[in-house]
Amino acid sequence: MNTTIASTSHCTPQASDTRSLGAFGERVAAEWLESRGCRILDRNWRTRYGELDIVAVDPQGVIVFVEVKTRRSTRYGLPQESVTAAKRTHLRRAAVQWLIDPDHRVPHRGTRFDVIAITLDAADSASINCIEGAF
Repeated sequence: MNTTIASTSHCTPQASDTRSLGAFGERVAAEWLESRGCRILDRNWRTRYGELDIVAVDPQGVIVFVEVKTRRSTRYGLPQESVTAAKRTHLRRAAVQWLIDPDHRVPHRGTRFDVIAITLDAADSASINCIEGAF
């Protein structure tokens, strides 16, 4: 398992609602992935099993299904700890649906599930922890 930690400064949502915070985290994660040579194929793709936050292809041609978790603090645990076994099952099923969709015929060299955990500090600076091959 490969973990990358980065820190970045972004304009965070003023509201404390979780939807705005989640959208902010997904935007930061997508920018971070693109800065590392990934190409974003889909965002917020929905199935009956749930939503895939980000689907990307990395520079080696691997399709990466990314679950993004964003928190304002670690008071109640790390963001990645909220990706439960049930959530992983739903993500795997959603990924299969994405792969068999005729609109998603993308040449690739395998698939991978990553978790990008974003934690904001008191100054709203984002700490990014990418866990490659998280499950």
